[in-house]
This record gives sequence, C-alpha cells and structure tokens, in this order.
Amino acid sequence: MEHADLDALIDRVLAEAPVDELMMRRLKKRRLALRDQIARMELVLDPKEPA
Repeated sequence: MEHADLDALIDRVLAEAPVDELMMRRLKKRRLALRDQIARMELVLDPKEPA
C-alpha cells in the first residue's frame, strides 16, 4: 500500500512545475527500496525451490 501511495505521489509531483529534483530522487529511492522489500518477502513466503 505504501508503494502505491509513493507511485501516486511521484505522479502528482511530476505533473507540477517546477519539480524538486532532490525530493524526486528520494521518493524514487524509497519506492525502489519498498519494491525490493516486497520482493524479498514474496520469496520467503513462496520460495522457487522445493524445501
């Protein structure tokens, strides 16, 4: 849910002018970190290799 909220926030900020580049980089970095965290959790819950 937080990842989707960040996506929406990034889209809104990009639609506005002028864009704060530092804030955008921080938001995108946070979104990427959340996506990585979600991927790790999914691997733990559903491993590709049989146990």
